Amino acid sequence: MRRSLVVLALILGASVGFQAFAQKTTITYWQYAYDTRVQAMTELIQQFEQANPDITVKQETFPYNAYQQQVAASLPAGQGADVVQLYYGWLDTWLRSGYVEALPSQYFDAAALDSEFIPMVEAAKRNGQYYGLPTAVRSLALFYNKDMFKAAGIDGPPATWDQFVQDAKALTKRTGSRFTQEGFGIAPNGQGHNLLREVLIRQFGGQPYSADGSTVTYDSEAGLKAFEFYTGLVTKDQVAVLNFVPGDNGYRDGFIQLQNIAMIVDGSFAIGSVKAGAKFDWGVAELPTLANGVKSDFGSFWMNGLTPNAFKDPAKLEAASKFLKFVTSPDAMKLWLNVVGELPARASLVDDPTLASDPVYGPFIKSLAYSHATQFVDESAQRQVFMDAVNRVILENQAPAASWAQAAKEEQAILDKAKSQ
Repeated sequence: MRRSLVVLALILGASVGFQAFAQKTTITYWQYAYDTRVQAMTELIQQFEQANPDITVKQETFPYNAYQQQVAASLPAGQGADVVQLYYGWLDTWLRSGYVEALPSQYFDAAALDSEFIPMVEAAKRNGQYYGLPTAVRSLALFYNKDMFKAAGIDGPPATWDQFVQDAKALTKRTGSRFTQEGFGIAPNGQGHNLLREVLIRQFGGQPYSADGSTVTYDSEAGLKAFEFYTGLVTKDQVAVLNFVPGDNGYRDGFIQLQNIAMIVDGSFAIGSVKAGAKFDWGVAELPTLANGVKSDFGSFWMNGLTPNAFKDPAKLEAASKFLKFVTSPDAMKLWLNVVGELPARASLVDDPTLASDPVYGPFIKSLAYSHATQFVDESAQRQVFMDAVNRVILENQAPAASWAQAAKEEQAILDKAKSQ
């Protein structure tokens, strides 16, 4: 009898253990490979799994240039991520392709999210529904090499673009006609197109698009002046060279590692990389202005969304939603700030006066008040239009006015196509 009871207990125990194992839910998270971002997400996943032992999160990353192709190859086949990171400017393209779904109302209250996150995050909404939430947001600022400034006899970062050009000239070095040090690391394919679109055009008195985003409006006198100023950094002022350091992140590599670039305009996401890699004294400042004092900046974010895979069964949807909430919580944002350097997306954290007064984070935090998040319909194509416009002037010697007018027509065609779909 006693032996029978022992056997029965073992059977019941094994059954309970099997059920517990069977109820464990696994979800897959995708993001592009960027060291500090992967590190931060790894830490968050460890914390989440400790708090939720019934859920396993598998993180997979891909090179940035191959990321969207991987998504396009996997999601339509019902494979790949359940929770996926996407750039907010890709949302319309991904929606048309069926890669992301609206956040389920049983787990996410849109009205509550409106009040909890900074207004920029509403760029993740369509027809009143959120399609993702960010762990952090970004703005642009000027990174500068304090050691180079000191050696050149420059006291501090430039407050105006006139002073910026003057400083950049003093910081540019050549051997004959060959640049050995750039005053400014120009990067149309990096943050240059955003600097031109949302900063310079507005500072020169123009608007990049109509209020509803459907019409290009930068083909104007103000827009052309902004374009001439930007391309003139190479053609007229000669303080920069395209592809001075090769690679998509060459401008940042030259600033951090090679130390042959004195100033760059970059996003707050670069703070972690600069902190980890720079072996010199460096600083951050708000972007310069014109004499008119008009301030403008570009704000953006990567958001975490749910793919159709997450909706295949209720347990997976609940797990994916719980994970998305966790990685966009205040504590997750604090960790992300410390590891990556990107700014918190929750209003309560951005309003922290300690953060605003920080010498590194402060310039980015202050600029959120005047930052604009471009309502892209096809970010990759629209970015390419600006890059092509710059290349035609710098590499092909086309007149700025002609190249700028061509860019406006090309981008308007992109907007019209998206509207018709």
